[in-house]
Amino acid sequence: MNVHAPTEDKIDDIKDGFYEELEHVFDKFPKYPMKILLGDFNAKVGREDIFKPTIGNESLHEISNDNGVRVVNFATSKNLTVKSTMFPHRNIHKFTWTSPDGKMHNQIEHILIDRRRHSMGKQTIHRVYMERFNLKKLNEVEGKEQYCVEISNRFAALENLETEVDVNKAWETIGEDIKMSAKESLGYYEPKKDKPRFDE
Repeated sequence: MNVHAPTEDKIDDIKDGFYEELEHVFDKFPKYPMKILLGDFNAKVGREDIFKPTIGNESLHEISNDNGVRVVNFATSKNLTVKSTMFPHRNIHKFTWTSPDGKMHNQIEHILIDRRRHSMGKQTIHRVYMERFNLKKLNEVEGKEQYCVEISNRFAALENLETEVDVNKAWETIGEDIKMSAKESLGYYEPKKDKPRFDE
């Protein structure tokens, strides 16, 4: 399930309404083997000790903002963990938003996963390999529809997974499905080549 939460400066009524609707939709989900929420929660999740069972200790931020507390409360109430703040990465790989002047960085997009599928084995190493897809196509109606169809078809197959499925294999399958959907519908981002600085 993909989400886009109100920004930190919105009034409480708007934020409360969003989380009420999110809870309503989440509770109506069929009993899938794995439930995953991901997207722009506009939430700075901190590293407060009281939240560690739900968020781990690897957030970019020290202190949670109001939206961050709301994410943690929702995750806790639904027996979810915030996976995006669980694993160690260099800070440069943690931020998901950068200010236009490039001076401010925030980690406000998160992945929440069912705690029953949460694996924190010491011998398990998780690595994220970044691929740069042409996300500008998502601003076009045709590109957005093509991506939605592609990912819906791939995730429909996951509904048939057995209840007792290996969490690492399932997670790997989901990651591959997301990447393949983006590759098929969006293609790769090709940066503009810089003009030569000097004439020969």
